[in-house]
Amino acid sequence: MSLVVTGTVGIDSVYLPTGNAERVLGGSCVYFAAAAGMMGPVRMVAVVGEDFPAGSRALINGLTNVDSAGLTTRKGGKTFSWAARYSADMNSRETLSTELGVVGEGAPEVPAAYRDSRIVFLANMHPAQQLALLKQFPQQGLVVADTMDLWINIARYDLGLLLQEVDGLVLNFDEAELLTNTKNTVTAAKHLLNMGPRFVIVKKGEHGCLFALREGDGSIALGALPAFPTEKVTDPTGAGDSFAGGFMGYLASKLSGHAAPGMRFPLSIPTLRSALARGTVAASFTIEDFSLDRYKTLKPAEVEARLKWYAEMVRI
Repeated sequence: MSLVVTGTVGIDSVYLPTGNAERVLGGSCVYFAAAAGMMGPVRMVAVVGEDFPAGSRALINGLTNVDSAGLTTRKGGKTFSWAARYSADMNSRETLSTELGVVGEGAPEVPAAYRDSRIVFLANMHPAQQLALLKQFPQQGLVVADTMDLWINIARYDLGLLLQEVDGLVLNFDEAELLTNTKNTVTAAKHLLNMGPRFVIVKKGEHGCLFALREGDGSIALGALPAFPTEKVTDPTGAGDSFAGGFMGYLASKLSGHAAPGMRFPLSIPTLRSALARGTVAASFTIEDFSLDRYKTLKPAEVEARLKWYAEMVRI
């Protein structure tokens, strides 16, 4: 099943109690693709500037099951960059700088060979760009989007239009509460379903995630999963994106053949729960090292072993 991710590819600098990593590979698209690739094939659509390091491109090209033909270089442009300093407990961070570069110049063109993609993940970027990219996938059967507080504050209208076009939404608990103007995460998730998506995943960091699905009869089913109890936390950057990558990678591997072109894929709580378990495990590897360093050596057998451990841990 053809899974495609659109989002940012950039250069990060992070400063943490565990150490610093300056001008390393980052971006929502990169972390998603690395995690999704452990589940199966994934196509990447993003844009960088002429200053994008050759070593970072080589790292992307070497990721398991990742087709990076959709990563284009914009002539004369500057690559997206971001810098942040984390708190002592790494539960919060201060953004030091954000340079949009080519990301602020408009959405990239989707390669013709990618336009038959049926499962689409719109990683975090301006919702108007997410909508523009979505229109380039006429055979879509499942569309999921990520967002953040910035777009809720400055692009709420565009975000509202986007939510009417997607099947699923992934966001943090504080963003869910901000978007719905409520302080209860369960209530916020239910309100978000009324904005258009069939399901909503609310990330709660070290406390796991909550998810809500509107069933075929109109009722709302709820579920929750804990985070994986990771002992080694080096850098939480990209954890949410890799969580989404593992989640979507599993869905892409399971939904093949379950809907004809032009039809939406069926979803259920058991399917979402299994996919979220994969996302949880993927995120647990990401935070063990800086940037994508953990994925340089990660083997599928390690992923399966940790997934088995996690499944046994949450079984009642």
